[in-house]
Amino acid sequence: MATAVLRPTRRFRLEAEPNVIPFIDVMLVLLVIFMVTTPKPTTDLRVDLPGPGAAIAAALPPTIVRIVEENGAVAFYVGGEKTAPDMLGEQALTLMLSADASLDQASALGDGRVFVHAGLDVPYHHVVDAVDALQHVGFRKVTIAAQDADAPA
Repeated sequence: MATAVLRPTRRFRLEAEPNVIPFIDVMLVLLVIFMVTTPKPTTDLRVDLPGPGAAIAAALPPTIVRIVEENGAVAFYVGGEKTAPDMLGEQALTLMLSADASLDQASALGDGRVFVHAGLDVPYHHVVDAVDALQHVGFRKVTIAAQDADAPA
């Protein structure tokens, strides 16, 4: 009879290394949680609150500056009258002073409101040029009025 030769089986060594995969998963989840809950940096907004005394700006109607494209050229209108781009600030100041005879130039420049309306087809640099011209004269409250893209023209 043949005898079976049994070889000694090889014993596995025990390894005592920690399994770090779950640890890394937990750390990544914590990293995402901390990134989401970290407060976002805030920006400061400048708010001009009215001072004591009579409100000049409330009684003064805003001056409207319209920028439209006509026949491939850009036209500037102040209070409904066409004006040259270099005379935009002076024309707006004249219109504002004519609206209230008791208003002086310093009050008009400081408290008067100017709205700049531009069509969607007007290049943006013309709007920036108009705002620069108004601020160069000394207007402090110049607002760019946005046009709703979905509204009918």
